[in-house]
Amino acid sequence: MALKFFDKLSQNFTELLTDKDDYNVIVEVEDKKNFTAHSNVLKFRSPYFRKELNTINPNENNVKTIVKPDISAQIFDIILKYVYGGIVNLENIETRIIFDLMLTANKFELEELSKKLETILIEDKASWLKSHFSLVYHTIFINNNFKDLENFCNDIVAKYPNLIFDAEDFTSLHESALVSLLKRDDLQMEEIKIWEYIIKWGIAQNPNLPTNLEEWTKENFLTLKTTLQQCLPYIRYFHLSSADIWNKVESYKKILDKQLWKDLMQHFMSPDQPIKSIILPARTVLVPELPARSKEPFSTIISDEHVAEISSWIDRKNTTYPSTNYPYEFQLILRGSKDGFAPETFWDICHGHASTVIIIKIKGTDEIIGGYNPLMWDNNAGDVYKETNDSFIFSLKNGNIQNSILSRVTRPNYALYYLGKGNQEKYGCCFGPSNLYMNSNQSNFTMDNLSYCDGSNYYEKPIRTGGYFSIIDYEVFEVNRKTN
Repeated sequence: MALKFFDKLSQNFTELLTDKDDYNVIVEVEDKKNFTAHSNVLKFRSPYFRKELNTINPNENNVKTIVKPDISAQIFDIILKYVYGGIVNLENIETRIIFDLMLTANKFELEELSKKLETILIEDKASWLKSHFSLVYHTIFINNNFKDLENFCNDIVAKYPNLIFDAEDFTSLHESALVSLLKRDDLQMEEIKIWEYIIKWGIAQNPNLPTNLEEWTKENFLTLKTTLQQCLPYIRYFHLSSADIWNKVESYKKILDKQLWKDLMQHFMSPDQPIKSIILPARTVLVPELPARSKEPFSTIISDEHVAEISSWIDRKNTTYPSTNYPYEFQLILRGSKDGFAPETFWDICHGHASTVIIIKIKGTDEIIGGYNPLMWDNNAGDVYKETNDSFIFSLKNGNIQNSILSRVTRPNYALYYLGKGNQEKYGCCFGPSNLYMNSNQSNFTMDNLSYCDGSNYYEKPIRTGGYFSIIDYEVFEVNRKTN
């Protein structure tokens, strides 16, 4: 029988941290805060510190100093207590600190701690991960030690690729992150758009390439080909249309293998002939996880005709989809008359949802207005503008309203405004600075007429006249592409 007394052992080793008599290591962190430690403990607990200490010469007192100015005192204090006592207290610790702690634990090769924190973030802090998606996504691919987080994030990006591909920092995306997305068969984006984004990313990695493609030399194309050598094999070339090949790919054919280009030409001119190139399968469409439908209409405000029209706007079609055959499923996530009209309800329920359509029925009129947000709602963003080229606001044909009005964003930097916690008690969605927003001082959109709509400056045109209005009901839908 083996008797184990780990609690007392942990306590005694932790007490070593306060013993200033026998330490032989000083660790200097952010703001020149110093911690004392013992080389034998650090070496046996962390391969990183073993290697680090072997490269440092001691001073005249036989003390070695490790300088880590990029690590906060709070995080290193937690690291040391784990190294000595095997205990990490996360009570009252902000999620951002947990995330940074995971990165630091990984840096110090404390695999047990790093993996445990990764699991906690995925299982208990998913909403924070979604709210800080760009930070998380760009960070975890710097090394290959966060496979579970990579899969968690890629599952989201596959469904909402605009979160990464339309982000301002897309071109700074790590190559391994980009390749991991291209490998996925369920990436919900047209193949030709994927090609265009890959070219954009590749060119951005080589800022000295001429801006005019007609001026490119053989060496310029070779440079781009070399940069994209890990990405190009995962484009589904044989599932592009002939028009896309000629209009978008042909200009860059010099970065493709000659056999691939030859096979592409043969594929379109004589599709029954065998080819030598590998044909990857077409990307599949995700099946939306929708709740069971009740017999009640999907909306109490809009019809299938309205949904078809909004779907055509999302896809930038010149003609409207038929009301019996449009490509999107509108999944209801919020209805004011069911969930309540408090502004905070909007932020709580919509948080983490992307590609949403807001439908507003104005009190005392036949007007139905709304907006489309391709980005993910974030109730932690904190009074900031969000940039996108694809948002729009609209008025729908209904009752005495003879024609629908579509107004696309003209100043993408100010497309949407995400309210901070202090303002979420009064405001719901906000398109542009004041193009369309929901507002109530009584925490009920139906109780006052402070919601507002105009169309100046930031969107193409006004979608209504009259300025302020009161809401009789509103709905928010998450938009998912239907399966084939």
